[in-house]
Amino acid sequence: MEAELKSKFEDIEIKLISSGGGVFEVSLNSDLIFSKKGLNRFPEDGEVEKLIRENLN
Repeated sequence: MEAELKSKFEDIEIKLISSGGGVFEVSLNSDLIFSKKGLNRFPEDGEVEKLIRENLN
């Protein structure tokens, strides 16, 4: 997912931060935009990209 997002969003910094306990979170400009823990599921295909695009505007 990291490589796919980097290819689609070349102008923003994307970094993978390892964590434990099944945590999967996506933040943009320090704002949490997706949390596996909060939603109790992994993101659907294209969901993270859509959330990034929505929050960039």
